Amino acid sequence: MAVERKFFRPPAGHFFLFGPRGTGKSTWLRAALPDAVQVDLLAPAQQRVYAARPERLRELAAAPGATDLVIDEVQRVPELLTVVHQLMEEPGGPRFVLTGSSARKLKRTGVDLLAGRAVVRSMHPFMAAELGERFDLPVALEHGLLPLVWDAENPADTLSAYAGMYVQQEVQAEGLVRDLGAFHRFLEALSFSHAAVLNASEVARECAVRRKTVEGFIEIVEDLLLAFRLPVFARRARRQVIAHPKFYFADAGVFRSLRPTGPLDRPEEARGAALEGLIAQHLRAWVDYSGSAATLSFWRTRAGSEVDFVLYGPDLFWALEVKHAAGVRPADLRALKSFAQDYPEAQVRLAHLGDERLQIDGILCLPVLQLLNGIVPGAPPP
Repeated sequence: MAVERKFFRPPAGHFFLFGPRGTGKSTWLRAALPDAVQVDLLAPAQQRVYAARPERLRELAAAPGATDLVIDEVQRVPELLTVVHQLMEEPGGPRFVLTGSSARKLKRTGVDLLAGRAVVRSMHPFMAAELGERFDLPVALEHGLLPLVWDAENPADTLSAYAGMYVQQEVQAEGLVRDLGAFHRFLEALSFSHAAVLNASEVARECAVRRKTVEGFIEIVEDLLLAFRLPVFARRARRQVIAHPKFYFADAGVFRSLRPTGPLDRPEEARGAALEGLIAQHLRAWVDYSGSAATLSFWRTRAGSEVDFVLYGPDLFWALEVKHAAGVRPADLRALKSFAQDYPEAQVRLAHLGDERLQIDGILCLPVLQLLNGIVPGAPPP
């Protein structure tokens, strides 16, 4: 992975770096901090050493020239955080960089994330603007933008193994789930909730398990950073809005790898959900990499009007509807017009698969490629 393409910029002090497997955290850190002392807890030998005696970390921290100390996949030995905390309190120690692809074990063991002494940052899949001319929309919709997959010799094979790797190395290894068969059925059923309002009862019926079990499984998937939920935008609501969030996998390719296909499935449905998810992951990365105080949500009334994304912050109020079509019909603008009536302060946009940039009834309609390439941290979205 060409790490210089990443928009991520580290803070000056101690920090956690979270992100799904395959987003390039370790690769980026090795290039950005080539002289750092490294502890790789994915290596079984190192995991055993530090699980048995976490205090051995003091020896590394005291090594001459140890200005940065990277602990990769810190959730594998969360007891190390106690030692890290002590070392942070002592003057003259190294800067600690702690990576993780799961917050599950850290939360489960009740470990305090260093009481604010280390800030939390996230690394996301590639953004279109990071890839520049290499970005290919059809490929991104099929394989996603995880660097592990994008830079692979055979992206399809790498992606097909990705979920299995997660289940084996995180879910099974940590004993998070007793019935792995039920969890695999759950992941397949959950794929139909991507880019949709999440209904745990429906997912439970699909995979033939209890609703409470599904709720626990959803929490596991989110803690493993494989998925996220968008809340409903309800500020100064003039109409009744729904209460349930929308669900997205963290990468469009992960969604496509989990979504089953067959004679009864319409390909455009999966492609439409993948397109919406691709934009969702870009906007989420934009918020994190910009250090913006803006929040990302969606808007849906009980009457059925829906706007896919709303960015709201101190200096930003921006709403976007996504259409998996090459043209713009009057019906495509109805929800945005309703939103603009309730929130005239907002900038409203529609993204489509065509090539024309249009202004229709005060709504900017722009091609998806222009939108994605224009989502650059530090600058307002197009």
